[in-house]
Amino acid sequence: MKKHVNIPIFIPHLGCPHDCVFCNQRKISGRAHADFSSVEDEIVRALETVKDGQTAQIAYFGGSFTGIDREDMIYLLGVAKKYVDRGKVESIRLSTRPDYIDCEILDILKEYGVGTVELGIQSMSDKVLDICGRGHTAQCSARACRLIKEYGFELIGQMMTGLPGAEYEDDVMTARTIAMMCDGARIYPTVVFCDTELCEMAKRGEYAVPSEDELIRRTVGALREFARANIPVIRIGLQSSDGVLDERNVYSKTYHPAIGEICYSRLYREIIEEKIPRGEKDIVVVVGKREISKAVGQHGANREYLKNKFGLHLVKFEGDESHSDFEVTIHTRENKSET
Repeated sequence: MKKHVNIPIFIPHLGCPHDCVFCNQRKISGRAHADFSSVEDEIVRALETVKDGQTAQIAYFGGSFTGIDREDMIYLLGVAKKYVDRGKVESIRLSTRPDYIDCEILDILKEYGVGTVELGIQSMSDKVLDICGRGHTAQCSARACRLIKEYGFELIGQMMTGLPGAEYEDDVMTARTIAMMCDGARIYPTVVFCDTELCEMAKRGEYAVPSEDELIRRTVGALREFARANIPVIRIGLQSSDGVLDERNVYSKTYHPAIGEICYSRLYREIIEEKIPRGEKDIVVVVGKREISKAVGQHGANREYLKNKFGLHLVKFEGDESHSDFEVTIHTRENKSET
């Protein structure tokens, strides 16, 4: 299977008149303004890093792409389409909002070689969307998803966990609904950035910032829904950019920079726990070959946890090409198995 890479072009906050309570695109992307004159140079430089055997997309991230000035949008699509036509990239990828999707927009995207639309759904709870100032409803998100799929685009649903007004059940419901509508997902545990309304809400006591454990619990709950539906999650958490890692920009200190790795490992731990035969002292846990590090956990954390909780002497992890993601088989010394 060829490895896929994105050539990311950030257009922070362009095309979006809304100020969602959690949003500060300058902090997230590290840029305050978009410079269209540099787009082609960025693409050319990035293409030099694409290796043989890799597929690539030019990806417009950061703003609500289909909501920017129509002339600007078509210009940016035209710049990227040259590289699609030359066979340098597979297609174009972009991120936008549900309320900036209609048939006219999708006709344009189709004409210019867009292959993937990432949709900032965030939550399928109208209560949560209202508190967050999203400016659209869950029904609007469902309609946008339906149209995008009808036009034949790959659809990636973006959601957030731990938003104000959201309970654990809201986050799980959002993941379950996205799994029914989309081809893939991104999960973004909420980060409270400085200079956002969410930060002010936290300071006023109107928003209780979830603890690290609670944010992980919610994100694992969402991840489990995608795993059950066999929907790939292409990322958990924001990119480790300076805007995230610099403590001066982040109000909530409960956000772990390796939260994605932690959540994958936690879900594997839960699945393994459910399958462990009681009364055994030695077990072999078999997972997908590429999944061993996730199943073992950071610094062998899952191995030690399982030993301590179940009184096991030996917990061995093995990889098997025939196992899919989150598929776990447990062998005992008597060669019995639980799948």
